[in-house]
Amino acid sequence: MPSPQGENDVRLRRMLPGDLLPARWPAGFVMRTFQVADAAALYDLLELVFDDGMNGSFDQWWSRLEADSEFDPELCFLVFDHDGRLAGAALSWTSGFLKDLAVDPTFRGKGIAEALLWHVFASFAARGVSHIDLKTNLVDNATAVRLYARLGMVEVDWGG
Repeated sequence: MPSPQGENDVRLRRMLPGDLLPARWPAGFVMRTFQVADAAALYDLLELVFDDGMNGSFDQWWSRLEADSEFDPELCFLVFDHDGRLAGAALSWTSGFLKDLAVDPTFRGKGIAEALLWHVFASFAARGVSHIDLKTNLVDNATAVRLYARLGMVEVDWGG
């Protein structure tokens, strides 16, 4: 499990199943699971949104992701606009950890992140997982933290 990186980093959890709402995709957007042909677009989205240099080159990132035992393409949800542009993504580990939730700044404010979260929650609940966790930063990601709290996520200890 990821560990704290800074004083404002927190681990949030949503117990499952709980009250789950259906994902409501904004008009003109569709969601599907990851396909290998999506790798470059996903990498570009993560680089754009996180801009932290942690991924390395595409080849480094892809080889790590593809080889990771927690990676399941069926748990990587991608949202595309009507022109086929990747607008958002939720990449989850099989252990019930939401590794990355990213929405292209061009498409923010349309409900894509919320719809992705509801879809992630429902997908893990259907697998019988008791909870889903994520790591975020209270200061740098304050807008997302408010969304997470509104959808029932609460802070938990790093140890689980």
